Amino acid sequence: MLEKFELEEEEDSESGVYMRFMRSHKCYDIVPTSSKLVVFDTTLQVKKAFFALVANGVRAAPLWESKKQSFVGMLTITDFINILHRYYKSPMVQIYELEEHKIETWRELYLQETFKPLVNISPDASLFDAVYSLIKNKIHRLPVIDPISGNALYILTHKRILKFLQLFDSHDLNIDELFDLNILFLLIVHLFLIIIRCLICQSPPS
Repeated sequence: MLEKFELEEEEDSESGVYMRFMRSHKCYDIVPTSSKLVVFDTTLQVKKAFFALVANGVRAAPLWESKKQSFVGMLTITDFINILHRYYKSPMVQIYELEEHKIETWRELYLQETFKPLVNISPDASLFDAVYSLIKNKIHRLPVIDPISGNALYILTHKRILKFLQLFDSHDLNIDELFDLNILFLLIVHLFLIIIRCLICQSPPS
């Protein structure tokens, strides 16, 4: 669980309204009743993984390693682009060789610098924790994984959190202009700035 910080914000202030909203809603609240989530085993061929992302209209997928029986990372369209850009002109590597590689081979040979331990969050964690994790870990995608079943439920992004705010009942936030896109953008930016200020001014307890 992420360490929480007590922010010196008035309860009835504008920023306080945003903070209470994010802390009072769980990540599970943002998971659609019907959503598409693609999961790849690390033994899958890279070419098949790429086609699967395209066919399903998604940009990223959690990676499952059977040996460890756990999720070990994410594979994104950006990874494909980086690999092709890096080795397109390499005389030592033919493009068909890259296609036939397994995902685990890519992780070991080509993506060591970009692959990091998977950061995930529980569906019972608050949206505040989710935003905090996105910012602290400098990531764009945060998998929601059930700690009991081990199942991946959803992938949270800044955009999806913003969309959740847009679709939510504006009366709960006490903001009449919630459905105005400009107001929404300012709201989420304001929230991120609050958390960033918190991270800069305070250090987590040891």
